[in-house]
Amino acid sequence: MEIFLLILQLFVVFGALWLGSRYGSLALGAISGIGLAILVFCFGMKPGTPPTDVIYIIIAAITCAGMMQASGGMDWLIQLTEKLLRRHPEGITFLAPLATFFLTVLVGTGHVVYTLMPIICDISIKKGIRPERPCAVASVASQLGIMCSPISAAVVAFVSISGMNGFDVTIPQVLMVSLPACLIGLMAAALASFKRGKDLDKDPEFQAKLKDPEQYAYIYGHSATTLDKQISRKSKSAVYVFAAALLLIVVFAVFPDLLPSWDGNKLKMNLVIQIVMLTAAALMIIISGAKPKEAVQGPVWQAGMTAVVAIYGIAWMADTFLGHYMTQLEASLGGIVGQYPWMIAIVFFVVSILINSQGAVVVAMLPLAYQLGIPGPVLLGVLPTIYGYFFIPTYPSDVATVNFDRTGTTHIGKYLLNHSFMMPGLICIAVSTLVAYLLAMLLF
Repeated sequence: MEIFLLILQLFVVFGALWLGSRYGSLALGAISGIGLAILVFCFGMKPGTPPTDVIYIIIAAITCAGMMQASGGMDWLIQLTEKLLRRHPEGITFLAPLATFFLTVLVGTGHVVYTLMPIICDISIKKGIRPERPCAVASVASQLGIMCSPISAAVVAFVSISGMNGFDVTIPQVLMVSLPACLIGLMAAALASFKRGKDLDKDPEFQAKLKDPEQYAYIYGHSATTLDKQISRKSKSAVYVFAAALLLIVVFAVFPDLLPSWDGNKLKMNLVIQIVMLTAAALMIIISGAKPKEAVQGPVWQAGMTAVVAIYGIAWMADTFLGHYMTQLEASLGGIVGQYPWMIAIVFFVVSILINSQGAVVVAMLPLAYQLGIPGPVLLGVLPTIYGYFFIPTYPSDVATVNFDRTGTTHIGKYLLNHSFMMPGLICIAVSTLVAYLLAMLLF
């Protein structure tokens, strides 16, 4: 009877995740609320704790990033990036993923890729390079950067949850592992993509398309660029404010003695990030002329708030279910995990495929990993595996990339899993995890 009940409850949890992923956007978090309600009201489970600290940080960070976008500062960053890419078009397969990666590291969300991806595709076409090569790996890179951003929900949640479980790691220490590891993994994926597929002039499918005048005009008759935009000094000042805020957060993380204390307790980093980000957002309104209404309507703020709802619903439902069965999980999995702690990487990867949010994976699964006795350095070493949602190409950045490639070389295959993002994604995560694990073992 107990096994039947467990299977039924698992069906509720995974059913909510599956149905939410089908509808996408806010539905993932909202429909997780249905799963939570069934677990609490129908099965009598005690509600877990919603991840409020992480949610507050995300709200502060996306408010700041949204203000920078509303001020025009994001346009300046994209413009500078485009100038670099157009100056070296022959290196687009390597430079494009580096560009999307570092934009994500700076802003804390991978959704900045939507503005840059049409430019990457346009440069590739004009240079005669198969767009699938830079576009697929650049889309993967835009999500990989999340675990290397000092203001991303995934990194902040990892530091916060680790601290509560006895692994006192700072944000700079996490980045000392994740940043070089992910860059090495990313370059390995770019190298594997450098000669991927047939060149456009030797691709029979592409050449057949060009015989159709409409297709030819569609592919070569358009040009995507931001170089014609005039960027004001106020817009540029927003980038300076944002960069200064990031630098201040890193300084406080490296030198915690600079922080005020009360009754011997230092100001916590989760509160530092919130205070600094909200202050920076306010300065952008006052100094840079950012309009709050435009920030709320912008893609960065909307994507961030979607992530908030997803983390809120998914993590709360997961905490409720896992908390109810924690004793049984420790008894059944403790020995296996104790002998092979790296196997948690597989769990993280599979869960990420299901819920499409690195922050939600950390918030939902990291407490379980610590309670199973997995050491903090091991968990830091397998951090790259929290990104697995390239596996099924339904994430918005991947879908958008397919649509932006006018040549059709970046594609989702007939059998769903044979798509353009699979190869660079698997190489990137495998190499990044291996390097991160080695670095974590050396440093900790």
